Amino acid sequence: MKIKKSLTTIAFALLTTFLSAQSNTVPKNIEVKTLDGQSVKTEVFENDGKPIIISFWATWCSPCKRELNAIAEVYEDWVDETGVKLIAISIDDSRNVSKVAPYVNGSGWEYEVYLDPNGDFKRAMNVNNVPHTFLIDGNGNIVWQHNSYTPGDEDELYELVKKLANGEEIK
Repeated sequence: MKIKKSLTTIAFALLTTFLSAQSNTVPKNIEVKTLDGQSVKTEVFENDGKPIIISFWATWCSPCKRELNAIAEVYEDWVDETGVKLIAISIDDSRNVSKVAPYVNGSGWEYEVYLDPNGDFKRAMNVNNVPHTFLIDGNGNIVWQHNSYTPGDEDELYELVKKLANGEEIK
């Protein structure tokens, strides 16, 4: 019975990954956890038609933390000017997941932070390594993505966010 359930879960994850890759939208039915351990579906990732940034990161990833900390310094201005929402998805596994909340709290991030300890959302979004950042338009379409981090990448991201917020198309 466990094998059948596991195979069904794997088949569903693969189908979801395939469908999300085909439609270029964020899958809505993947389960992640809040920092206090509550399960939620990714369908809660909404922002009233305004841009969303989804950033996959891990506590062991220095470039991830540098990127999210750089954005944290200007995030309030970004929100005020564009209405953007940043959702940080930790891919820390069960050995490291207990480090996420203390790091986030110590960093003073104003982001929504979720845990993906089994990597289900990471797989559904075709994330192979972190940091991996997605920009989502108001209709839930992935319009841009970037892998890795170099100081200044957040400036490029913000320019794209402003374009989306102004109704411009990202090419």
